[in-house]
Amino acid sequence: MMAETQAVTKELLDSFVSDSGPVALHLRQKMLPVEGEGGVIFPPTYANIGYVIDDLSDGTKVAQMDSVGSQANRMEPLFKERYKDLVPQVDIKLENGRTVSMLDAGHRLGDALVRSTRELSDEARKAFAAFDKEGDAEPMAKLAPTSLVFGAWDSRDSQTKLPRLVNSVIRAWDVDKISRAATYIPPVDYAELEVFDEKEKEKAEGNSKSPLAQRGFVHNPADGVGGIVVRGGIYRDVTVNLVALRHLKGDNAEALQRYILGLALISATDPQDGFLRQGCLITPDFDEPGTWQQINRNGQRIDLDLSLEIAEGYAREAAREFGVGEGGIYEFDKKLAKQDVAKKDK
Repeated sequence: MMAETQAVTKELLDSFVSDSGPVALHLRQKMLPVEGEGGVIFPPTYANIGYVIDDLSDGTKVAQMDSVGSQANRMEPLFKERYKDLVPQVDIKLENGRTVSMLDAGHRLGDALVRSTRELSDEARKAFAAFDKEGDAEPMAKLAPTSLVFGAWDSRDSQTKLPRLVNSVIRAWDVDKISRAATYIPPVDYAELEVFDEKEKEKAEGNSKSPLAQRGFVHNPADGVGGIVVRGGIYRDVTVNLVALRHLKGDNAEALQRYILGLALISATDPQDGFLRQGCLITPDFDEPGTWQQINRNGQRIDLDLSLEIAEGYAREAAREFGVGEGGIYEFDKKLAKQDVAKKDK
């Protein structure tokens, strides 16, 4: 017998910030390459590592398709576009006239760009101090609420850590690597054109370390990994940590928590652009839709009909109640940046 799906109401979402509320919300969503089941797909590659593929004790190979940090960086820009009225828009103006949104800073409020902007750096330091000493997240929520949603670490200064409330990762299960090979063929014979002689050409062809090969003047074969084939499915797991949410304090803690919860729910339910990288374009499996579940303290799991429409409505009402911070444009200070570099060197 299938469990009933619980309707998601404002009252239910409000109950998530109470001390007796559930510990988490979780979505497990099956994804498919646009080529369909069995299509070759390309995970990210890392320097000196290549693909991140783990071998489990039963022999299953699991590939990381998109990391927690990468997923957060895909979700956060939502708040400078479709939902820009829900968070303060904090921009840093550089000396060359370019403006950078803090929503594009990888370390959020703990980023070097923030430390190199005098007034913003002072506000950030106060916000981290309030959270670290008193658990007061309100200054942070007024300045940089996505630092509470996706986490931040003031690793170069106070060492204050803000846990992630939204944790998302994509993995492929039971995978095998595929190899590929290719050869670059120059459009003309440069030795014949006397750019270099035949001996230099013969010596360089097939040698990828040769300057002539590297600059594209001679035939140059290449080989390496060519993606993976997935047999056990590609799954996106999204978790909203309600315990960490309830640890956020402030003068009006409930309004603060509902505001951050609304931002977290939008981040978790807004459909992602599935173009992760070249050779990796994925979509949700239409025939196997993901299901949101509420996980209670006793381990009970309850299916929820959580949708983006519900999340957005809740977030907008919570933002009006809490009050969105003003934002502003701050000037980058090259002297501060140089001082910060000197601290690191010292």
